Amino acid sequence: MAIDTVPPLIYAQLNYLLTHSPLPIKVEHMWSGSKNNGLLDRFTLLIPFCLDYIKWDVIYNALYPLMAPDIIFGPEDESFRPFPVSGEEGDLKSPKNSLSDWNCKDPTRLLSLILELRDLYMTYQRKRVGDVDDERVKFELSTIFPREGIEMYMTSGVEKTEEVRFAVPLLDMDINKMVTGCPWRHQQKIFLQVIFPVGRKYMSASAAPRLKLVSSPELKALFSIEDFRLPAWLDGM
Repeated sequence: MAIDTVPPLIYAQLNYLLTHSPLPIKVEHMWSGSKNNGLLDRFTLLIPFCLDYIKWDVIYNALYPLMAPDIIFGPEDESFRPFPVSGEEGDLKSPKNSLSDWNCKDPTRLLSLILELRDLYMTYQRKRVGDVDDERVKFELSTIFPREGIEMYMTSGVEKTEEVRFAVPLLDMDINKMVTGCPWRHQQKIFLQVIFPVGRKYMSASAAPRLKLVSSPELKALFSIEDFRLPAWLDGM
């Protein structure tokens, strides 16, 4: 990222996000919204979620750097409305959010906005999964809600098979402290990934879920657990 081509206020917020985020957020690419000035005021963020990445476009305007950015979500998330508006134009139902009192000179604001949106996105995906018409998925939801840190995601689309994905964190221990001279800035974790094909009522039986152990990327570079053989899923489990 060339510092001299990114407006200073935008660079300060993006740099703070990349250096202080508790999640390993990445910038996929940057571009300019103007053909004339060439200033890089737009970029795509790769945000870790449910053992994958969601892509959100952050749209600043270099000509009006004091304004808050727009966030463009993925094509599958057209119904995701994190900050719904009331009947009166421009009035927010919830006055307190990361956009309601935007301060472009505060470098922490972009990170606060992205983390707040990610939390709301997690709630949105939980609701999507809860609305799935599949008895097996409904049963699993009823057993895992008390646990903290579980993320879930509903995949759908014309060219995609409907699936519900769960990321269940394992091991209540600080893995970073177990490695001498730990080089990792982010907390390392091991997850159980569970992928349920979404069944239909006319199907005689639901397909077995796919199970896999997954470690966070930095931990995976040290040792991989993804080839560890898990017990087979049996009928009635």
